[in-house]
Amino acid sequence: MVSLIDIQTSAKLIKDNVLRTPLIYSHTFSKMTGTEVYLKLENLQIGGSFKIRGATHKIQSHLKQIRPKGVIAASVGNHAQGVALAARAADVPATIVMPIWASITKQEATRNYGAEVILQGESLLECIKIGQDLASKSGRMFIHPYDDEEVTIGQATIGLEILEDLPNPDLILVPVGGGGLIAGIATCVKSLRPQTQMVGVQAEACPSAYEALKLGKPVNIDYKNSIADAIMVTEVGESDFHIIREKVDQIVLVSEDQIAEAVTLLLERKKIIAEGGGAVPLAALLGSSLRIPKGSKVVLVISGGNVDSLVLDKIIRQGLRLHGRLMRLSVCLEDVSGSLASLLNLIARNRANVVHIHHSRNEQGLPINFTRVDLELETRGTEHINEIKDVLEGQGYHIKVKR
Repeated sequence: MVSLIDIQTSAKLIKDNVLRTPLIYSHTFSKMTGTEVYLKLENLQIGGSFKIRGATHKIQSHLKQIRPKGVIAASVGNHAQGVALAARAADVPATIVMPIWASITKQEATRNYGAEVILQGESLLECIKIGQDLASKSGRMFIHPYDDEEVTIGQATIGLEILEDLPNPDLILVPVGGGGLIAGIATCVKSLRPQTQMVGVQAEACPSAYEALKLGKPVNIDYKNSIADAIMVTEVGESDFHIIREKVDQIVLVSEDQIAEAVTLLLERKKIIAEGGGAVPLAALLGSSLRIPKGSKVVLVISGGNVDSLVLDKIIRQGLRLHGRLMRLSVCLEDVSGSLASLLNLIARNRANVVHIHHSRNEQGLPINFTRVDLELETRGTEHINEIKDVLEGQGYHIKVKR
């Protein structure tokens, strides 16, 4: 089992190759929740996530054995970059097996860090099996993304840093995919401050650890697509599961809408770019599944910030819609001169800004003397949306508001 001495030794071993990331206090989220909220910003880590910690510990612990042939890993993206960076720092070759649907941005980042990328497999579990087979045939060391105690020890150094900066947290919220991150942090924190509550957070779309705790063992579950792709692991690690069952107080689930809202709030309020999987602790804090006493000191581990620009744009727009900051509506207008200008003037007088407009005259089922206009408006909130809707309907417009 992972021990506190192992973790403290790892912190010394990896300190020259990883960043000590900041723990910052958030006035905004503290005011929103009535608690003291601190953010552990692993999105600012080298490679954009916590994964370089475990990879560096694994490689540096076995450098003589690894150096002649190199390492192989399997990853959706963040572990790939962590291993690539750790291998480059140690001057050893690295090969990463990634699923065929892996983010192009993460693929290219991994290649740019010096690793060979093999796109093969439909899931992370398939990629792990392929990587293990390649490692067995080639004699190279396989670095598992989560189910490896030495990798877990490296991730656990985050717990040391949290307690050095904030000695008395009441609650720490940690994203959970395969389980290595929370297993490591929980081992560290429970050794030094047992009364601190450890809570794992998973996406409803892939609740592997949540289901494992219910059933008493790791199980391979069905999943749905999620914006939290970094934690889409369908079966929690065996070694991690035993630590989670012993040292983690609760696993909670968050929805896609909650994750999108959290990503948007981190960007707008704190200027922090977090991927979906990195934002799930905030989603849980703002949700209704946790009962946290007022004034509690809460740490959110923002585990990564590697998100594609196009995906980030979609998430932000979804988050803005959930907050009433974007209004999408469709309206039929008589196809006569000035009808569109009259509509836009009415919208302008009600202080909404047109972000996007689409004008269609040849839509099937539309009367020949009418045109359909689809609008996306920047608004101040739900009340503002309702005001605009009431004004337009009061002027005789037949509108359809879209999600």
